[in-house]
Amino acid sequence: MMENVINIQNVDRSFGKKSVLKNISMTIGEGEIFGILGPSGSGKTTLIKLIAGIDQSSKGNVTVFQQSMPNFTVLPQVGYMGQSDALYIDLSGYDNLAFFGALYGLKGKNLKNRIQEVASIVGLDDALKKEVNQYSGGMKKRLSLAIAILHKPSLLILDEPTVGIDPVLRKQIWKQFTEMKEQGTTIIITTHIMEEAEKCERVGLIREGELIALDTIENLKAKTTSGKIEELYFENEVIV
Repeated sequence: MMENVINIQNVDRSFGKKSVLKNISMTIGEGEIFGILGPSGSGKTTLIKLIAGIDQSSKGNVTVFQQSMPNFTVLPQVGYMGQSDALYIDLSGYDNLAFFGALYGLKGKNLKNRIQEVASIVGLDDALKKEVNQYSGGMKKRLSLAIAILHKPSLLILDEPTVGIDPVLRKQIWKQFTEMKEQGTTIIITTHIMEEAEKCERVGLIREGELIALDTIENLKAKTTSGKIEELYFENEVIV
C-alpha cells in the first residue's frame, strides 16, 4: 500500500482580506508524480509553497513526512524549484551547484560526481564554467532544476520547471523524473502544458483558490464531453 507523504487538510491561505486558497484537502503518496493544474492566479504556487514550508497556511494543516509544515527538519529531504531563479549570478554554474550541494551535506568526490550527473541531465555540461550572468533565461531555469535534484530529495516540488525548455531536453528531463519516481521519490509539478499533465499519475485542478477536481487524467477526461480536461474549468460542479 502506498504511504501518504503529504496530507493537506482543510487549508485556507489569505493575504489580508484576499483569500487565495479555500478549504483545500488532498493526499499525495510516496513515489507519485502529482500534477497541479490551473490558470495564472488560481493559487497553484501558493499551494506548493505551503507544501515546501516556504509559507504557512492561515487555516488547516499541511504535513510532509508526518511533520507539520513549516518544519526545518524536513527540508533536507525536499528539493524545490520556484518560478523565480534563486541563483548567484556572479558565480559560475559549477560554483552555484557546489554551494547548494554543500548546504545539503554533499562533499568531495561525491559532490563533484553528482554535479556532473545533474549538469548532464539538464544539458549544461558545456556551460558549468560560465558565470550565471551570461546564461540565458532557459539556462538559468535548467540550473535551478539541477540544484533542486542535486541531493536526490525524497520529495521534489517543481513550479512550471520546463517552461522555456526545448522539447528534446524536456523529454530527457521527464525521463529523469520517471527514474526518480521509480526509486521512490514523490514529485509535485505545476504545469500549463497538457502533454506534461498527462504524464502525471493524478492531477488536481485549481480554480480561483478551490480544488475543483482530483483524479487520474483518464478519469477526468471521461467526465468531459470533449475529452479535454480544460472543459472542467467551465463546469460549475466540483468533482473532487
